[in-house]
Amino acid sequence: MKKSFTSAAAIALCTLGALAPFSSASAQEQVLNLYSARHYSTDEALYANFTKATGIKINRVDADDAGILQRLKAEGAASPADVILLVDAARLWKAEVDGLFAPVKSKLLENAIPATLRAKPTPEGTAWFGYSTRARVVVYDKARVKPADVDTYEELGDPKNKGLVCTRSGSHPYNLSLFGAVTEHIGAPAAEKWLSGMVANMARAPKGGDTDQIKAVASGECGIALTNTYYLARLMRSTTPEDKAVMDKVGIMFPNQSSWGTHVNIAGGAVAKNAKNPANAVKFLEYLAGKEAQDYFANGNNEWPTAKGVQLTNPVLKAISGDGFKAETIPTSVVGMNQVKVQQMLDRVGYK
Repeated sequence: MKKSFTSAAAIALCTLGALAPFSSASAQEQVLNLYSARHYSTDEALYANFTKATGIKINRVDADDAGILQRLKAEGAASPADVILLVDAARLWKAEVDGLFAPVKSKLLENAIPATLRAKPTPEGTAWFGYSTRARVVVYDKARVKPADVDTYEELGDPKNKGLVCTRSGSHPYNLSLFGAVTEHIGAPAAEKWLSGMVANMARAPKGGDTDQIKAVASGECGIALTNTYYLARLMRSTTPEDKAVMDKVGIMFPNQSSWGTHVNIAGGAVAKNAKNPANAVKFLEYLAGKEAQDYFANGNNEWPTAKGVQLTNPVLKAISGDGFKAETIPTSVVGMNQVKVQQMLDRVGYK
């Protein structure tokens, strides 16, 4: 079962009605109620294989991170959710702080997921686990921009790149997490100056998604843009001449390799605080750390798997990152805590 919802108003109006489908399973039927921000069609096989392996039926509701967290708060103890999947580390942290997750004790998960890619454990357990990562990289017009002019995030705010920069909304979670990380690295005053410089360097007002930014660079509308790596991988794996032409025109830069490393975001999962099927929820989280699921993350949606011992087999990801790249290791908590501060900066400098 799959449902979708987007607006807060729809969430509030539909909350009680949404409980009924989740309550329709017989007492003998094993179920898992999943709230997922993973809007990737390739995940369908992931869920189907879990059901095939365990006999546990998945009821799923899809929304973005913010919509899911709003719904959980509105439903409270009556929420049918067993597992929450989110695609932004700062949102995972915020949900943990807001008490929306139930701590999990699992040796399998503790051994499989590196400590830097999961919540800090407490005596009660660990609130969430990261199952895949994606790097936020710079793409640039190879005909107009020198790689040396975009090899750090800070250079996106340098006057030398005036009139070249394009991004999606500054308030999008992917950018908020990047900006929160940069703020931690260089301090708030320097970060606000940097964001102001990015606004001054814009080729056009922020709009669209990451794929739109890549195509705008290829078309010449922009010279430089930010994107998550899996959007690039999708274009690289495409067989259409148009997508191949786009990728022929853009270069890819993993910024800050000589300093703190490229910003990496986490997609992860947790057991909902009021889970009605907690044993099934833990079983699902453990399944996501297994090789089969990790391969789906890598080959289905072009994300880097996080579980120890899982070898990357996606040739496109290998082509994008070459021999590998230096990723930042900043704590998720500081990225999350910086986001209110970052949003205030964006408002002050006029970054839409």
